[in-house]
Amino acid sequence: MLRDPCLIPLSHQHHNGLALCVMTRRSLAADGSPGNVAKLARRATDRYELELANHFEIEEQVLFPACGEMPLTGLLVAEHRAMEGMIAKLRAEPTGTLLEQFCALLSSHIRLEENRLFEEIQRTLPREALDRAGSEIDRRAVRICL
Repeated sequence: MLRDPCLIPLSHQHHNGLALCVMTRRSLAADGSPGNVAKLARRATDRYELELANHFEIEEQVLFPACGEMPLTGLLVAEHRAMEGMIAKLRAEPTGTLLEQFCALLSSHIRLEENRLFEEIQRTLPREALDRAGSEIDRRAVRICL
């Protein structure tokens, strides 16, 4: 199913998150030195501060409330908190293992939102509710060019 225009700003942020994971994993595979791990951890924490925190906030304050009762949203919020905790640990004591765990969770989280949540929203949310949420998403979304 094509992505509804109201959800495209979030899908663009998802694309950026997946790109971060691919670049991080490739760099870790090529160079697992402490210096490179520290650099990649800074990149992940910077991206969190620039875009992911904004993304989580929009979902939790705009999109999820518009969805009403959906069992999936509780899991997604728990994953947001888990990733926030990983970012805090990456700031304090970065490791390659933690970076891998962060990338694994972020990738699976994004795929869950794109493949299940967004598809369900597009099928079930009334057009007016989706449009209202879409206006607010568009207004709040941070847009980053990679």
